[in-house]
Amino acid sequence: MARRRARAADPVTQYALDVVEGRVVTGRLVRLACERHLRDLDTGWQRGLRWDPDAAQHTLDFFRFLKQSKGKWDNVPLLLEPWQKFIVGSVFGWKRWDEANQAWLRRFRVAYNEIARKNGKSTLSAGVGLYMLVGDGEPGAEVYSAATKRDQAKIVWDEAAKMVRKSPALSKRIKVLPGKANMHVLANGSKYEPLGADADSLDGLNVHCAIVDELHAHKTRDLWDVLDTATGARLQPLMWAITTAGTDRESICYEQHSYAVEVLEGRIQDDTFFAYVATIDEGDDPFDERVWIKANPNLGISVQIEDLRRKAEKAKRVPTALNAFLRLHLNVWTNQTTAWLDLDLWDRNAGPVSWVALEERLRGRRCYGGLDLSSTQDMTAWVLVFPHDDDLERIDVLCRFWVPEARLTAEDNRYRDQYKAWARTGALKVTPGSAVDYDFIVKQVLEDASTFQLVDLNIDRLFQAHQVAVRLMDELGDDKVIGMGQGWKAMTAPMKELERRLILEKVHHGGHPVLRWMAGNIAVRLGPNEDMAPDKKSSQGKIDGIVALIMALDRAMRHTKAERSVYEDRGVIIL
Repeated sequence: MARRRARAADPVTQYALDVVEGRVVTGRLVRLACERHLRDLDTGWQRGLRWDPDAAQHTLDFFRFLKQSKGKWDNVPLLLEPWQKFIVGSVFGWKRWDEANQAWLRRFRVAYNEIARKNGKSTLSAGVGLYMLVGDGEPGAEVYSAATKRDQAKIVWDEAAKMVRKSPALSKRIKVLPGKANMHVLANGSKYEPLGADADSLDGLNVHCAIVDELHAHKTRDLWDVLDTATGARLQPLMWAITTAGTDRESICYEQHSYAVEVLEGRIQDDTFFAYVATIDEGDDPFDERVWIKANPNLGISVQIEDLRRKAEKAKRVPTALNAFLRLHLNVWTNQTTAWLDLDLWDRNAGPVSWVALEERLRGRRCYGGLDLSSTQDMTAWVLVFPHDDDLERIDVLCRFWVPEARLTAEDNRYRDQYKAWARTGALKVTPGSAVDYDFIVKQVLEDASTFQLVDLNIDRLFQAHQVAVRLMDELGDDKVIGMGQGWKAMTAPMKELERRLILEKVHHGGHPVLRWMAGNIAVRLGPNEDMAPDKKSSQGKIDGIVALIMALDRAMRHTKAERSVYEDRGVIIL
């Protein structure tokens, strides 16, 4: 250890020593990365490796030219934190002897950086991209910020372009063409552009550096493989991946994550692969503030503890919020599906009026509908939401359910006894025969439209051409019956809004037993960017009523948009 301390003048080794000796709190995987660095200082020469602190410092010095552009950091020089110096310095300071070229080249070809959100990954990556453009000495360098969509890829590129414009030294060398999303250096023919997997063609690339943003959001490995293959003509190319933890364990991101863990644990020796994975450890209490820094090395700098506290409080009450908190803010890989609604929270929203008496109280009130049609032998749900005039966020919920009579005795229906009990109380309506009689549904919707002030209703887009939808359009008007998708794009906003209103106890459903059962059943599919959608396959039972409630709330949100801009300002739907 004395020898290591003597070498600790460089910031990379100093950070590694501080972590290993317990002066800096990190998770196990970061500690393993630091132990790897220290171990290679002692034994790396045996594998043709050399630590070049001057090369590391050269890269770190480059960052002094860069200024930030967001919020309170606008125009502030980009002073790297010790953990950032460790990442950048490690990637650019380690060399390997290349026998074919008789030269010391960069050791690491892939840098996998998995860190919780808001820890400055994009800003750091923008600086890396610029260094690879003008500081790496590569003629005709091609640098790309890459993502699933070009707009996402432009986030890092835009940050880099702003850094150039704020630096007199860089702006003399780098020409920025924002309209074409191009930066280039005329002196040596290098360029830096954003690149999306949705590009018409990815042929002809000669990649010196690819910064792959939000790797967890990549549904396929295609873009990664194209970029990786396109580095073959370069002497020391770099694949620089930044991501938070994801949900899809069949993805390219989880493949890289798993490989990173194996490298850090020493089960695989790959001297070309660098990994920095900041996450809490197995067994850590996610609500213990002392462990949050493990996933958030920028805690107190770009990550504020009050924001984490607020999200942790919500995570204690809402299962999907817990998954989001674990994945996005503690960098823990979670499942793609999860239970959604806590029944204690649901029961606190029953409101002062029982579902039996609720209908009479709602006569003449303005409302919005959601109709979840079933297959002919399943349950159909029709839900109306009634905003209060004095508080548009507060809603009363009226629901109706139908099932064909045959389902009450069917051997394959494990809920048949429960169906019978609900039918006796009127909570579930039974239509004759073995298939749902859609005449009953159309009749009820039209009756409700006249009993209440029905503004409009959503119906599953797949059923938009169904006979029920067509008949309702004929009776109510085409503009009153709207097709709604069932995926992340359509469902995320109203689902998050339902969560928020439930927490505020503003969803008065009267304790309807069928709707409560479905609230306990529903599971959701989680997307890469806090998206969510109902997952009927993974749910424990029927969920049609909750789906219809989400669709009805969507209509109400759209009509009260002026009072509360849910769709423009996503922040208002996160408690």
